[in-house]
Amino acid sequence: MTNVIERKKQHVSEIAEQFKNSVSTIVVDYQGLSVAEATALRKQLREAGVEFHVYKNTMVRRALQEAGIEGLEEHLTGPNAIAFSNEDVIAPAKVLHSFSKEHEALEIKAGVIEGEIADVESVKAIATLPSKDGLVSMLLSVLQAPMRNFAYAVKAVGEQKEEGTDAVEETEEA
Repeated sequence: MTNVIERKKQHVSEIAEQFKNSVSTIVVDYQGLSVAEATALRKQLREAGVEFHVYKNTMVRRALQEAGIEGLEEHLTGPNAIAFSNEDVIAPAKVLHSFSKEHEALEIKAGVIEGEIADVESVKAIATLPSKDGLVSMLLSVLQAPMRNFAYAVKAVGEQKEEGTDAVEETEEA
């Protein structure tokens, strides 16, 4: 009996570590998904670098206490699955949100984004953000815009001066 309790404590500690190490955690209700749909979801999440697990709610509640996360317990009712991402904040929200659009059986309940509890609307808002690469690309284009505009202005002034020089030369020849 004590062996079972020790394994459960160890399992709770492992779940707590996942919560602590994760930059983005999303809790979903997966009830109603077929095996094929659940497999497709797991594949998409794995390709995005996201871990997806089903745990008993009592274990998750204890892990949340151990990890020091409050406010997520109320969402742990019924069958739940949890997506953990240790690197990309947006990836689990994006994959789960797009999958829930195609499969109404998947319901996003809540999440923990960089240590803060996020409701359904916050998770959906995060899902609509561009990826990290997209944001970096946008930033770079904004930073390049002043230089590009300056280059265009210099080019226009140079062309204008060339036209002015050509006009002066033509009047001198005439």
